[in-house]
Amino acid sequence: MIIKPKTRGFISLTAHPKGCEENVRQQIAFAEKHNIPNGPKNVLVIGASTGYGLASRITLAFGGGANTIGISFERPSEKDKPASAGWYNSVAFKKFAEQRGLLAENINGDAFSSEVKEQVIDLIRQKFGQIDCVVYSLASPKRTDPFTGEVFKSVLKPIGKPFTGKTINVDREEVYEVTIEPATAEEVRATEKVMGGEDWELWIQALHNEKLLANGVKTVAYSYIGPEITWPIYANGTIGAAKDDLMRAMEAIKFLLADIGGQAIVSVNKAVVTQASAAIPVVPLYISILFKVMKEKEIHEGCIGQMVRLFSERLYGPHAGKSLDEQGRIRLDDFELNRDVQDAIAKIWPKISTENLKEFSDIDGYKQEFLKLFGFGLASIDYDDDVEI
Repeated sequence: MIIKPKTRGFISLTAHPKGCEENVRQQIAFAEKHNIPNGPKNVLVIGASTGYGLASRITLAFGGGANTIGISFERPSEKDKPASAGWYNSVAFKKFAEQRGLLAENINGDAFSSEVKEQVIDLIRQKFGQIDCVVYSLASPKRTDPFTGEVFKSVLKPIGKPFTGKTINVDREEVYEVTIEPATAEEVRATEKVMGGEDWELWIQALHNEKLLANGVKTVAYSYIGPEITWPIYANGTIGAAKDDLMRAMEAIKFLLADIGGQAIVSVNKAVVTQASAAIPVVPLYISILFKVMKEKEIHEGCIGQMVRLFSERLYGPHAGKSLDEQGRIRLDDFELNRDVQDAIAKIWPKISTENLKEFSDIDGYKQEFLKLFGFGLASIDYDDDVEI
């Protein structure tokens, strides 16, 4: 069938299999140019089909030669409906990895569930022996507690008082003000249960109990802080509370892994275009301005650039474990929060509007990156061709 993009808000209802494959191939080409010294050999990526999780898996496999297991919860194709982008990304990754002689296993299921944890444990025993790196990059709007069956739904809200600020309708390229009411105590708790560190901790506990983690194992989870203009809806909002819980989990996991010399770390990454970030009010407008400023200063990075820097310079190699912040986190948002960058954004923010959006932001670059998430907008793909879904 011929597949065209159909977007609704922060999601695309369609995905292009060849475009997704090409997007994966381009990230692989970038990763192959960067070696990961003394990198891991057997890697588990929890949340592996898009964004930072996919880029992590690509970097470790094609920059470091790692065998990988990737867990994701994606929709396969049905009748005349294409699969999700993450499904096609995972298929493409496995194809390219096996061409290089790497072991690549995809698990499609709910990573929060005990059943998927058991499935992965069996797979590691059968084919991998032990894991020496666990990447936790799971983003989901809801989670079912594996012990109680209770369903928790995350929210994107401020805490304590309403927030009013600028945001953007990307489809219509309109800048407008939005007011968001504060979260209830129950909504804060639910967001922590979904987006916090509890499941990361459960994964490491399960693998450690089964003696499937190698001596010296490293595990990393991802976070974001951002600049002050996003703090009310992010760092000081419900997601920020969840990220605080991620730090709690990091300390608990460090204690758990002490007997095998393992390490747990949180990496604070820069703002990039992902399905998760596109859903957060204010953030897409901020990212559009950030892209313009960072591209002008020639320090722009996407997911794959960030992950190459993380694994080749900060988590492995001669500089591993150095240059941590006061809370023991890796800071990959250093370029984004550079004073010159943030000063430039601070000058633009008060005056940006629908009328001058193209002048003061890289909205076209934002939209192009968004379309690439779903396999569209790639110059090498003929989108008028029939494709097998």
